[in-house]
Amino acid sequence: MSTVSKSLYLPLSAAFSVVGGLLAGKVFSVVWERFDDSGEGPPDPKDLNRSGGQALVAAGVQGLIFGLVKAAVDRAGARSYRAVAHENPL
Repeated sequence: MSTVSKSLYLPLSAAFSVVGGLLAGKVFSVVWERFDDSGEGPPDPKDLNRSGGQALVAAGVQGLIFGLVKAAVDRAGARSYRAVAHENPL
């Protein structure tokens, strides 16, 4: 990848990361609402009034969703860049 190509892809990569994080947060909120119908939202791990198991499950589900969404957004961004620049963004 050329220096010009790297300098063009860097801001796009940062924008894709922000969009991916926002999208992952929204997806997690929707999934958690379906998973836990108490209406309290996901538990904070430091909130000792909520179940420890529930806090760990929420953290695991959140990590899983974040990883999947980040990979999907990064992949889509790289493919889009390759379609425009005709080179891989590595």
